[in-house]
This record gives sequence, structure tokens and C-alpha cells, in this order.
Amino acid sequence: MPASPSVHATCFVLDGRGILLRGPSGAGKSRLALHFIETAPALGRRARLVGDDRIYLEAVGGRLIASVPASIAGLIERRVSGLRDAGIERIDWQASAPVGLVVDILDQPSTHFSHARKKIRHVRLKEVEVPHLLVPRDFDGAVAMIEAILPDLPAF
Repeated sequence: MPASPSVHATCFVLDGRGILLRGPSGAGKSRLALHFIETAPALGRRARLVGDDRIYLEAVGGRLIASVPASIAGLIERRVSGLRDAGIERIDWQASAPVGLVVDILDQPSTHFSHARKKIRHVRLKEVEVPHLLVPRDFDGAVAMIEAILPDLPAF
């Protein structure tokens, strides 16, 4: 376990690349992770959960590594229609993954975001530069933007 405190985020692995989702409570981090995890097999992809809600981040050998606290390993929240219908599920998971993309979910209308990417932006976390994407809180818009950037990310 890293010495630093955990961060409020969800992380999943898609074809070996960790995708770290950040945003306020209720922004859709778990829903986005579940979408990619559940649709991966039909698209010939491999996806697993690293952790939901709390993630440890540490720099190891020039890479940002995300890991899950043992107390919540394999658990993810699925909301049906708001907080009152929240349920915790156990799903397939892995203990850690190198982060290849940080996605920040913002509470702004989809019209403020461009689907066309001219240049991949980066964010510095734990002294490591990682590709960074801002997406709207709108689920469909966020999925489309994440899908659009995946082919342009550096190989892992």
C-alpha cells in the first residue's frame, strides 16, 4: 500500500491500460467503468476493475500506478436511479494497473466539449505526466469522447 492517502476516483483497466476516472460523487465514475467493463468482451477487448471510489496512486519507474485499498477490492457501486437505489456488487478485479489516461468528469453541458482532438493534453500526478481528457457529465458524451481518444494514446 502506498504511503500517500487515497484519492476519490474509480479506475479500470482496458486492454492493459488503466483509465482513472475522477469527478464529484454521483458524476458517473462507476457507471462509466461498468459500461467499459461490461461491453469489452463483445468488442474483443479485455477489461477489469481496479477500484471504485478510492484509489491509491504512486509513481513507480516513471509510470503512475493505480491500486485499490484491500478493504474495497472487487467492489463497485451500481446506481439504478439515484442514491437510494445504490447497490454494491462484487466483480472481477485486479490489484493495480499503470494509468494510461486520466479522465475528469465535469458538470458542464456537452456543448462545451469538442469531440475532435488536435493534441492530447497531459496532467501531472505524482510527478508523472499522463494523458488527460475532460468529459461532460453526460454519459453518452463521455463514452464517445473516451472511445475517440483511445486510438491516439501512446502504446503501453
